[in-house]
Amino acid sequence: MTILTKAISLSLLMALSYQLQAQKTSLFNGKNLDGWQIYGTEKWYVEDGLLVSESGPDKQYGYLGTKKRYKNFELNLEFLQEANGNSGVFFRSVVRGTRVSGWQVEVAPPNLHTGGIYESYGRGWLIKPEPKMEKYLKKGKWNKMKIRVEGDHVTTWLNGKQMVDITDEKIGQGEGGICLQIHDGGGIKVKWRKLVLTEL
Repeated sequence: MTILTKAISLSLLMALSYQLQAQKTSLFNGKNLDGWQIYGTEKWYVEDGLLVSESGPDKQYGYLGTKKRYKNFELNLEFLQEANGNSGVFFRSVVRGTRVSGWQVEVAPPNLHTGGIYESYGRGWLIKPEPKMEKYLKKGKWNKMKIRVEGDHVTTWLNGKQMVDITDEKIGQGEGGICLQIHDGGGIKVKWRKLVLTEL
């Protein structure tokens, strides 16, 4: 291999590496809610570098949505449930008031299908994890979640274990952003960190 060929190969590798890095986006900067929009009256704030979602006095549904829309992506994040951890991560979703259209990857207390996919104001549960998978949720500890959405295909993982895998035509047609949820009923507090999205 000539010096010129080596130089060209190195340049191509560097360009490819830069492109792959450029596709990764940190959705939360650890300082404020830049890039996000609050829907509803529930609490969303930053504390000790963490994104905190907490029920407010109205005890209604609340959402924190990205201002940018994402179609095909892999999202990695970590969450810690305090008190009632009933929440979720919506994808290809649109919020009007506190009514959301789209699909939710469930984040819930033990044995309530964390990692499953629910269609709000539509078909309801599309797929739940098998009961034996419920044990992978770490109550009171940080949990790692990965969500991969590509075309009409969605796969979720919890703490390195694949929870569900589904192909759905309606999901394939969806458009919208990423939203974190506070369920209604009050008493909910969930902390979030390391929200990193890679566009596909």
